[in-house]
Amino acid sequence: MKNYQEIGAFILRVVLGITFFVHGLTKFQSGLGGLAGWFQSMGIPGFMAYAIGTIELVGGIALILGLGTRIISALLIAIMVVATLKVKLAAGFLGNGQGAGYELEVALMVMALHLALNGSSLLSLDSKLPFTKARATVRA
Repeated sequence: MKNYQEIGAFILRVVLGITFFVHGLTKFQSGLGGLAGWFQSMGIPGFMAYAIGTIELVGGIALILGLGTRIISALLIAIMVVATLKVKLAAGFLGNGQGAGYELEVALMVMALHLALNGSSLLSLDSKLPFTKARATVRA
């Protein structure tokens, strides 16, 4: 059964990584300057647009490769919490006809939460690093 759990975590990790990579790439392609201005209009410092775009882009790649899965997942949870509370909450879970709801943010947040709590070592770079092997041995 443990093997099935690892396969499931691997699938979650790769899908979450691809999703955030594409979102981050789109932010960079459309220009982060406009996003920074929009952030400022909502009371969020403009530099956060650059930080979030970078976390999504680089973090997405890291998740796909299985590098820093728990840390990246925790950062993505924080991004989704802020996106839900600052942008999407007023529209409701499914949206209000004028904007999308926060159902996607909740789904991504739960996926990231699973990875932050449990990790994903199947086909991951983390599992090849010497310090993670030592830690895994101590836990066993």
